[in-house]
Amino acid sequence: MLLWRNDPVRGAAARSGGRPAAAVIGAAVLASALALAFLWAGGAGSGGARAAGIAGGATVLTALLGLAARLLRPRGTAHRGAPGSGRGPGSRSDAGRGPGSGSGADGLLRTPGGRIPPLRRVDRPEQAGVHPAGAGRSGEPAPAYVRRDAEPRLREALGRSGFVLLVGESTAGTSRLAYEVARSLYPRHAFVRPLTRAALPAALRAAARRRRSVLWLDDLDDFLGAGGLTAAMLAGVAAAPGRRIVLATLRTQEFRRFHAREKGRLTGSDRDAWRIQREVLERAEVVRLALQWSAAERHRAAAAQPYDPRIGEALLAGEGFGVAEVLAAGPERLAAWQAAGAPGAHPRGAAVVSAAVDCRRAGLRGPVGEDLLRALHRPYLPGQGADPLPEPFSDALDWAVHAAPAADPPSPAGHPAATGHSAAAGRPAARPAPAPAPSPGGLLAGDRARGYTAFGYLLTAPGAEPVPDHLWRTLLTRVTAEQAYDLGLLAHQEGHPRRAAEALTRAALGRVPGADFLLALALGDAGRPYRAAADLTGILRRREDRLGPRHPDTLAARHQLAFFTGEAGNPHAAAARFAALAVDAASVLGPDHPDTLAARHALAHSTGEAGAPAEAARQLARLLTDRLRAQHPDDPPVLATRRGLLWYRADDPARAAAQWAELLADTLRCLGPDDPHTLAVRGSRAALAARAGRPDEAAAAWESVTADRARVMGPAHPHTVHARLEWARALAGSGRPGPACALLTRTLGDAGTLLEPGHRHLRRARELLAELPPG
Repeated sequence: MLLWRNDPVRGAAARSGGRPAAAVIGAAVLASALALAFLWAGGAGSGGARAAGIAGGATVLTALLGLAARLLRPRGTAHRGAPGSGRGPGSRSDAGRGPGSGSGADGLLRTPGGRIPPLRRVDRPEQAGVHPAGAGRSGEPAPAYVRRDAEPRLREALGRSGFVLLVGESTAGTSRLAYEVARSLYPRHAFVRPLTRAALPAALRAAARRRRSVLWLDDLDDFLGAGGLTAAMLAGVAAAPGRRIVLATLRTQEFRRFHAREKGRLTGSDRDAWRIQREVLERAEVVRLALQWSAAERHRAAAAQPYDPRIGEALLAGEGFGVAEVLAAGPERLAAWQAAGAPGAHPRGAAVVSAAVDCRRAGLRGPVGEDLLRALHRPYLPGQGADPLPEPFSDALDWAVHAAPAADPPSPAGHPAATGHSAAAGRPAARPAPAPAPSPGGLLAGDRARGYTAFGYLLTAPGAEPVPDHLWRTLLTRVTAEQAYDLGLLAHQEGHPRRAAEALTRAALGRVPGADFLLALALGDAGRPYRAAADLTGILRRREDRLGPRHPDTLAARHQLAFFTGEAGNPHAAAARFAALAVDAASVLGPDHPDTLAARHALAHSTGEAGAPAEAARQLARLLTDRLRAQHPDDPPVLATRRGLLWYRADDPARAAAQWAELLADTLRCLGPDDPHTLAVRGSRAALAARAGRPDEAAAAWESVTADRARVMGPAHPHTVHARLEWARALAGSGRPGPACALLTRTLGDAGTLLEPGHRHLRRARELLAELPPG
């Protein structure tokens, strides 16, 4: 086993409980001999049997060498820090920073001598950020590596690309897979790992200076956002596959947030808000790793269980759980959080964990300080009827860092999806967990000096409610301008433009680059299109002067100015701007670039809104053909183009109804019931029912759409206000002027203080009220 400089072989016997070195080495040799014999026996056959034998032998060899390493490991080498240090299993940024590893002044992982290690010397997976095994016993080696089905794809990707991104759920095993493959392919490459976000510039410089390096970005989302990674930064590192490589991991939820869902927004503004992150991800070759293990993976794991009982215990949890998921004690930790709110348990500890989880879900990157957790956790405490005297805060924090699993976790039988939400402390219901390990480690990682970070598995717990307003308000008063930028960016993407505007106002006042642009978009989406257009006019002028009229950032500003010009009620001017933009975007970016296609889509929509539906339909028909050539049929922009074409094209009612039903089925299948595109298709069908003279059907449909938009986007979102207006119009058309009048009056009262004076929704509400019969 390769040891760090302060773990010399000399003295190992004394530190390992008095075992003679010869006996330890003998055990290692015997283990290797047995493993080689297994390999030889497995290779005696032919075809599939021979391949299976070699694969099984390789797994056993790994397990036996791990056993030998366990015998050799000095007792003083711990994977976790001392009690109170906060270096528990959940700490991805500090994993492995025990004796024998550390960080320099630049925040990079270094040897005790201050050097950046080659990968062959990074001999513990925890030093790469891998979750330690759930038992968490001091000195416990990592479980034997079991080859994953995605490993060949990862190896192929690394042979082709200088930037590879491994995507999977928390505890799926992405970090372990990346670590094992990187060590086998690049043992002599420098392992450049930034331990904090602030260390990213030093890591980029260190990786670029070396002839052979692996820039390790575990949890890539920690390095994105304000002042974070850009495509230009990557250019100097990920330039030579096999020599300088960027290897990153990202949770599935974050990947969807940064990449997939960004493309499906209705407003057209998010696509530019997330441009920098999108450009980073588009440079990566993506390899996906499933959370649940396949039958072949479980078979390979079974071959290793006689030599590592932890793998056998993980297999006993059943096929509903991934083996790596159980080894990292993800289900146990979730169950511990769920059970802690009970009277007499750890209700304040559960509230502290809830606050830390929601900080991360709100967009805060990095640890949360103790003082902030003290201020944020109180509203999560159980309400009336619960334990009136929860434990002191210091005890609650200590429990959160060193939590043991629930004493009686739910039975794993059936493994149903969790439903509901704990009103006691804002904790989602835990899905059934396997039998608990002795200690899964903490729900939070960190310490008083560095702050605390929630275990990543908790962030995607099923049944979680939206981040509460009380946390958002308090958090916004405590963060830096750069952190406010990240909060605003996420709030905007998740359809909360007013929250986004609040956060981005603070970021803009702090002169965070790009915050003024994002603030204009958030203000426009929050119902202030005139203000957005005015701000974007100044931003466009400054970008033209600084970057030139054909720079991509200038084109993005032109797109948004045209969009909010139309939102302000001037579709003719918007169409003229989009027509010019489509020509320039095709020239600069290419005819099939997503931004060019988006400009053409917006041009067609503005043309239709300006009173030329037939021309809009012709443009959309051509656009759909071009999109299908360049994009997948299930991509949100393709679905949106189909919706626009159906809306503007005059067609036989029966045929149109069938096409709308097909489109709704496709959006539900591809995007889910709460995606803005799906809600838009439902709204279009409700409007067509009213247009066809079926006002009762239209009223019922609009009522349903209004409720769902209010739930997903918020009651004050302009799209929700529009749905309420259409619902009122359908009520009036069905002979119910009284309910229509009441609904319009409430809508004017609610929206009048939120939307700009003169907003088209307010004008429409007053027009509909005036059209109702007196009384």
